[in-house]
Amino acid sequence: MAGEGPGHLAIIMDGNGRWAKDRGLPRALGHRAGVEALRRVVELCPAYQIRYLTVYAFSTENWKRPGAEVQALMALMDEFIDKELATLKKNGVSIRVLGDLASLASGLRKKIEAAVESTAENREMILSLALNYGGRQELLRGAKALAKRAQAGEDPEGWGEEDLARELYTGDMPDPDLLIRTGGEQRYSNFLLWQVAYTELWYTDTYWPDFGEERLVEALTAYRGRQRRFGGV
Repeated sequence: MAGEGPGHLAIIMDGNGRWAKDRGLPRALGHRAGVEALRRVVELCPAYQIRYLTVYAFSTENWKRPGAEVQALMALMDEFIDKELATLKKNGVSIRVLGDLASLASGLRKKIEAAVESTAENREMILSLALNYGGRQELLRGAKALAKRAQAGEDPEGWGEEDLARELYTGDMPDPDLLIRTGGEQRYSNFLLWQVAYTELWYTDTYWPDFGEERLVEALTAYRGRQRRFGGV
């Protein structure tokens, strides 16, 4: 219904590299500025009744980037946890990870897993980091889980969409109500392919490091002015 939500906001945080290039800076500094933007948005969400925030932090395809840039991104993730974990705990934020952590360095992986575990009981807000995540990989993972259930004797004829949905990383979360993509591009980029079937989309040319309350309010206002019909009339 128009005027409500979104309870679940998803964001493709795009434009860090171009933001840095426009300023004659290394791409790594663009990613650092992007971390600051994420901190701003996390702090803003409670004021706008956003209980779930899911952000695209690092895709399965991002490994193709130059090694130095990948290392910088991983270092920023490590730093983000060190600097923000205490505040997130204090504010009742639960950290979750969507994606396969097996490819990460063991030290970073253990730090992320510890952060997830230590915030698991928090209920004020769910911050999901899509890290080493790909929508197709997630669907394949879910299909394999269903295949194992069939091998164990379950009858696939009795399954519905909800059965596959429960096998995804987001199995216990509602689908996103609104997906924001910054940086001017207009595509999903392999993000939450199943979950965004009826998600409202909002694009902005603003690069992610410059994204703040003004653009967030603009997106929320546009969302709340829409009529969501989910295929109906």
